[in-house]
Amino acid sequence: MRKTIGIVGCGWLGKNLSQQLSDSFDVECYKRATTDAKPSFWQRDIIIIAINTKDNYLQSLKKFSKLISDKASIILMSSTSVYREFDKEIDENSIITKITLQREAEMLMQRLNKNLIILRLGGLMGEDRISGRWKSASSFSDSFVNYIHRDDVIAITKELIFHGISSGIYNLVAPLHPLRSDVHKKNSKIFGFELGTFEGKSNRMVNSQKIIGELNYTFLHPDPLKFWD
Repeated sequence: MRKTIGIVGCGWLGKNLSQQLSDSFDVECYKRATTDAKPSFWQRDIIIIAINTKDNYLQSLKKFSKLISDKASIILMSSTSVYREFDKEIDENSIITKITLQREAEMLMQRLNKNLIILRLGGLMGEDRISGRWKSASSFSDSFVNYIHRDDVIAITKELIFHGISSGIYNLVAPLHPLRSDVHKKNSKIFGFELGTFEGKSNRMVNSQKIIGELNYTFLHPDPLKFWD
């Protein structure tokens, strides 16, 4: 019998995740706060939460935790923004002292749920999400990028499910970290947008060796310079 999966959040990531997982699993996807979701939705084997941090994020997570079956495994799509305080290479063992909203959400879910996987996603890229082509920003820190292609997020999620992993924290970031200016310069030539300015630098690099080692995973898109080739 195929595993049943419920996805909360059918946005840019969740919708494509739903489509890809449907080849192997029985998947149902709801856009947002899921007040319209049938009670059976919360009884599925796995619940994936892929919503953004806007609009009462913590309150929504508390509500989901009360509805989700105790037997279900939960995958929370978190963010490497939890490492904002660091200016060096970090991994999942780094001690976080500055509690962001995203980290508060992780701790909330850890208190309320036993079978919890936290995926700390780097900057989500791919397809129409093109690094450097932003309408609202023109000045950038010339730092090492910590990006992840959507294809890899989906592939890793599928591998975690196939391997039966039901708990743990994992960084999901492409293993190569070119400078942001180099990524933007290349993309500006390909897509024809005006190059912004670069000031300052952070040395933060998010290490993803844990997921690579546990799944023996080879990234589909290891180099952010080549995400849009």
